[in-house]
Amino acid sequence: MKVLVVGSGGREHALVWKISQSPLVDKIYAVPGNGGISLLAECVDIAVDNLQGLADFAQRNNIDLTVVGPEVPLVLGIVEVFEQRGLKIFGPSKQASRIEGSKSFGKEFMKKYHIPTGSFRVFTDKEEAIDFISSAAYPLVIKADGLAAGKGVIISRDKGSAVDTVNKIMVEKVFADAGTKLVIEEFLVGEEVTVLAFADGKTVVPMIPSRDHKRVFDGDVGPNTGGMGAVAPSTMVSDKTRQKILREILEPTILGMKTEGCSFKGVLYVGLMMTEVGPKVLEYNCRFGDPETQVVLPLLKNDLVEIILSIMEGELDLEEIEWEDFFSVCVVLASGGYPDKYEKNLEIFGLNKLSKEKSRDVHIFHAGTRRSVDRFFTAGGRVLGITCVDASLEKAINKAYAAVELVQFKGMHFRKDIGYKISKLMKIDY
Repeated sequence: MKVLVVGSGGREHALVWKISQSPLVDKIYAVPGNGGISLLAECVDIAVDNLQGLADFAQRNNIDLTVVGPEVPLVLGIVEVFEQRGLKIFGPSKQASRIEGSKSFGKEFMKKYHIPTGSFRVFTDKEEAIDFISSAAYPLVIKADGLAAGKGVIISRDKGSAVDTVNKIMVEKVFADAGTKLVIEEFLVGEEVTVLAFADGKTVVPMIPSRDHKRVFDGDVGPNTGGMGAVAPSTMVSDKTRQKILREILEPTILGMKTEGCSFKGVLYVGLMMTEVGPKVLEYNCRFGDPETQVVLPLLKNDLVEIILSIMEGELDLEEIEWEDFFSVCVVLASGGYPDKYEKNLEIFGLNKLSKEKSRDVHIFHAGTRRSVDRFFTAGGRVLGITCVDASLEKAINKAYAAVELVQFKGMHFRKDIGYKISKLMKIDY
C-alpha cells in the first residue's frame, strides 16, 4: 500500500521510520517532510494547511492511507476533506480536534464530564481578565485559547507579569487570533507525565507513559518550547496509577466525546500533573506528541500500520498491543536562540559518523533539517532528536549523550539533564 505522512518534524520522521517497517507498505510519501525523512520517503513540497492540495495529491497518487502528524490540518478539518473524496485518513475529525484547537472547549469538556483538572476561568474581555487576576492567588497559568505552536502557555508569578501577559495575548496579539479568548487556570503542583492513547471512538488503549522536558534550559528554566527531550516509560507511574488514569481520565474522555457527537478516532494526547490528590489533566492534544513520539514508537513491538487500520475499522479492541521492556531517551539538538530568533542553513556535521556507529538502539530523528545530496543543513528551531534505547534508564541516558557528542553545527544547544530528574523520582501509587 501507499502511505502519505503529513508533517515535517521529528514526530513525522519517527512515524515514517515506524511505518517503513510494515510489510503492508510499499511506498511512503511525506508532505513536506524534511532532510532525514527524504532518506525513507519521497518528499513533496505542499503546505500542511493546504487541505485541498493535499487531497489532490493523495487522489492523483492513489494513496491508500494518510497519517496526519501536526495539529493544524486536523483542527482545520483535513479528515472531512479527505473523507468527502473517499480517501482513507488517520486522525480525529474537525469537531473532535477542538479538544486541542480550543483550550476553553477542552476545559469546559473536562468540567462537564468530571475529568480531574485545575480550576479555571475563560475570558474574551481584557478588562474582565485583569479584574480577575487582581484578586487571584499566584502563581497563575494563562493560556491563549487557540493553537500557538506549543508556546501559548505562560506561568505568571505575580500580578504585574499576569497583566503584561494578558495584554500581550489579547491586545498585542502575539499569538494572533489564538489569543482572542484566553483561559486563566490554577497552577498545579507535582510532576508532569504524558500519556498518548490509541482510540477508535469507543475503545481506548494507552501507550506507555512518557515525560517531556518543555523548558529550554537545564533545571526546567527559561521559556517553554515544543519540547527539548523526552523519556519513556516514565518510571514514576505505577501499574495501579496507569489503571487510575485509564479509568478516570482516558475512558471518560472517549465516552464524553462520543456523547458530544464527535467520536474521537486517532491518537489522544493527555498532559497530566501528578498532584498529591491524584493525576489531573493539564491539556489535551489531538495527535501524537513531539518529542514523545520519538521515545514511544521505538518501544512499540506491533506494526503501527496494523493498529491504525484497526482503529479506522473500529476494531481496536481486537489488537494486542505490546511494548519492549526497555527505556528510551531523546535529546533534542536545537538552533542557537531557539525558541526565539535563530539562524538557518547551517551545515550539520557528524551525522555520517553517528550513522556508522548507530545500532538498532540509536535513532537519529530529523526535525528542522534540509538535505542537499549527502549534506544536511539546519532549517528550523528544533533540528535533530537523538533517541537511544537500553535496558536501564541510566544506560539509555548515557548512550544518548555519547551520541550527541558526535554531532555539531554552529550555535547548537541542548539540555544536559534529560531524564536525570525522573531517574531519581519514586513511583507514585494513588
